[in-house]
Amino acid sequence: MKGRTAAFSPRSRLARALALAGSTLASAGALAVEALPTVVVTGSDPAEETRQVLAAEQALTPGGVSLLDGEENYRRQTATLADLLRYVPGVWSASSAGSEATFLSIRGSNLDAVDYDGNGVKLLQDGLPVTAADGNNHNRFVDPLAARHAVVARGANALTYGASTLGGAIDFTSPTALDSAPVELFLNAGSHGQWQGRLAASALAGDFDGLVTLEAKQREGYRALNEQQHAGIYANAGWQVGAAVQTRLYVSHIASDEEIPGLLTRAQWQADPGQAEAAAVAGDYQRNVDTWRLASRTTWTLGNDSRVTVGVSVEEQGLYHPVVQGPFFSLLIDTDQRTVGSSLRYQRRAGRHDVLAGLNVARTAVDGGNYRNSGGHAAGLRTVVENEADSAELFVMDRWQFAPQWTAVYGAQGVVGRRDVRNTDVASGTVRAPGNSYDSINPRAGLIWHATPRVEFFTNLSRLYEAPTLYQLEDEVSGSNRTLAAMRGTVLEAGTRSTQAVGDHRWRWDVALYYAQLRDEILSIDDPAAPGTSLSTNVDDTIHAGLEAQVGASFAVEGSGSHRLEPLLSLTLNHFVFDGDAIYGDNALPAAPDYALRGELLYRHANGFFAGPTFDLVGERYADFGNTYTVDDYALLGLRAGLVRKTWEVFGEIRNLGDADYIARHGVRDVAAANAALLSPGEPLSAYAGARLKF
Repeated sequence: MKGRTAAFSPRSRLARALALAGSTLASAGALAVEALPTVVVTGSDPAEETRQVLAAEQALTPGGVSLLDGEENYRRQTATLADLLRYVPGVWSASSAGSEATFLSIRGSNLDAVDYDGNGVKLLQDGLPVTAADGNNHNRFVDPLAARHAVVARGANALTYGASTLGGAIDFTSPTALDSAPVELFLNAGSHGQWQGRLAASALAGDFDGLVTLEAKQREGYRALNEQQHAGIYANAGWQVGAAVQTRLYVSHIASDEEIPGLLTRAQWQADPGQAEAAAVAGDYQRNVDTWRLASRTTWTLGNDSRVTVGVSVEEQGLYHPVVQGPFFSLLIDTDQRTVGSSLRYQRRAGRHDVLAGLNVARTAVDGGNYRNSGGHAAGLRTVVENEADSAELFVMDRWQFAPQWTAVYGAQGVVGRRDVRNTDVASGTVRAPGNSYDSINPRAGLIWHATPRVEFFTNLSRLYEAPTLYQLEDEVSGSNRTLAAMRGTVLEAGTRSTQAVGDHRWRWDVALYYAQLRDEILSIDDPAAPGTSLSTNVDDTIHAGLEAQVGASFAVEGSGSHRLEPLLSLTLNHFVFDGDAIYGDNALPAAPDYALRGELLYRHANGFFAGPTFDLVGERYADFGNTYTVDDYALLGLRAGLVRKTWEVFGEIRNLGDADYIARHGVRDVAAANAALLSPGEPLSAYAGARLKF
């Protein structure tokens, strides 16, 4: 890793955190939950497994939840989390210059200036946390190709994952030898110097199974200072310990080095969207992350009506991050972050009741330093960083089928957490140490009405809650030891979903309408005295409301059903505004567009061939709280095609056929000047192809 500076803390802290997690598990063994009912799949049909998991998840949730099939990721260009989430309603996600650095917002979470900590959505892998204990996702996202499927629970519907976030949770399930071919090879290449290779090998031996995946990826990018290199190894092994116990161990190592091209003014973007920000070039902006993760998960089946699942994970990340170099301020972050997480899950069915209880415990420690940045190299330690966060999320829920067509879903979540920042200024010896404890009880009540066996309506009333991250406390506007309040609010949601079959035709819909009133939302603006840094504060009242809809179909165009047309539409309408704010009145919140309509229309043949156009229609959005700087709407057209056979498949995809100029991401200011450097251009005309072989 370029210019890496050692700044490791004593291993005893990790040992203490492990001991804390272990003691918590032992003392809370009576409380646990499994968020999904038992799913039994015979054979190894991942598509059937996906359908069963989705049906089970939605049957338990009176709100918006989506499930993504990991097999589809190999049939189109899926390089970033934004690619994975493209057709999920309620999600606004965009990659910065096509790299892994991705903006992620669900139902208006994370709409601050810098998107620095990536808060608002809890990420899990196999039910165990990837997000740090304070709620930040700054250092990494989950590789979208490293998931058999992913559940996206939007907003308060993520309560059964223990998430206390405004945006909800995404849980990625890893592939195993039980649902994979003995050997799989995937190769992908395309525009902007991209190439990627993945090799997976698995084996079964009696009650044991194991899978190892090796991955390498490189991308030069469509802007200057945009190169990315990524390498990873993912392994898991399972053991069926008798008829009632299953256990699985997960090990992974990821090394990701990524250049950051920075932001442009509108005039610079119009003159040359491929250029990098001058300060980014001079400061050699990068984000290099080295990650190790070890996790285990064990499930005990206790008769026909209950089961217990216990999981533990340990993740260590080294971050080397030259990010600012300017006349007022420069910053190079060199830190190590360790997160220890544990979870207990219990499920019991008793008559018409399906009772769930769960406990998540996590602890994160960050040690290292903030340096002056000189061309991507550390030029003197400015601040010693010793930050810690912990969280515990306990939830209990009952799904009660009190009448043949009615299910009541009710329960509550209790959240307890602590945030402690300790930053020591090297020059003066001054210690800044804001710290605070956070706790809340978050009730939830909902109804599901099964109007017919294939059509259901749902509604819920839930409390939202999210404590600040360590990054937000470090950037608190006063610069003192004052802390921030947690964000909280109430959301009302209603919707409908269905999967229908009429003859040879199939169609489905999933629609949710929600309205949330929030207090103390944490927002950040760029510090005018030190551009490139942010200031965080609570605002009084905001409203997050919207409409989320996905409609899909598969129509037979002739009697045999060999030729089919398969349209897919995903619509998101956003209404994120201040509510009578003393400064901003009823202005719109920045960063998220007022609408996003995305879709495709595929022709599919029974022999596995598919082809068709894709499109993106995205509305305008603001880049400042004052609503003076507008980022224009845009429309993109693409094309994808492929052929899927039993042991091999290929795909090709063209993006932005019209080579349109548009803005993918942008920064946010309080009131942005016309010449402010805020814009990150979107991907120009690009083409990609891939092939997957199974042996």
